Amino acid sequence: MPKWRIAYYSLPSRKFPVKDFIDELPEKYQTKVFNSFELLEEFGLFLGRPRLKKLAGTSLWELRLLGEKSLRFIFTARPKQELLMLHSFVKKTNKIPKKELKTALKRSRY
Repeated sequence: MPKWRIAYYSLPSRKFPVKDFIDELPEKYQTKVFNSFELLEEFGLFLGRPRLKKLAGTSLWELRLLGEKSLRFIFTARPKQELLMLHSFVKKTNKIPKKELKTALKRSRY
């Protein structure tokens, strides 16, 4: 039984950007995502590196899926052991692009 629960940020239009991102991935990547989410539900913020990283100076965390495509999921921890998935993207550079971080920070304020 999972100790943590994953929830998804929704836009005012009732769209779920992270779910939509996952749905658009090829099946093999979707499997990787869901396997990583299962680990996150089991271990939460204690999952540790290299899969999990706290983003310095923010209340945000980065779930890192390494491989052919470097997928990133930015989320925040909420009360009652809920992890709210705010934003996701394919990372192509060493640092998180400012645009991606800005999107996640904006969504975290709701």
